[in-house]
Amino acid sequence: QVQLVESGGGLVQPGGSLRLSCVASGIMFRDSTMAWYRQPPGKGREFVASITGGRITNYAEFVKGRFAISRDNAKNTVSLQMNSLKPEDTAVYYCKAQMLWSGSVSWGQGTQVTVSS
Repeated sequence: QVQLVESGGGLVQPGGSLRLSCVASGIMFRDSTMAWYRQPPGKGREFVASITGGRITNYAEFVKGRFAISRDNAKNTVSLQMNSLKPEDTAVYYCKAQMLWSGSVSWGQGTQVTVSS
């Protein structure tokens, strides 16, 4: 079975930082494209960042220069470093995996990020 287990969410003040992690199992992690999405309160799920098996990255415009996605294949982990956080970054953040061979998609359970003073 595929599992994506997220951690690192919490409450931070504006301007603060958080680092989210997603540990994957049950997939060929090295060849999978990984991504982070988020869902703000009362809104739909939106793309944040992605990284391919070849470590090509892509970012939503609203996080460029503030967030960085990375992967550690030895630990089957994808991370999202979030700096200069704003109240509008408040959302449930989800980890997503797309498998190379099958093209199937899996989602993590989500982790809450709240930015407030």
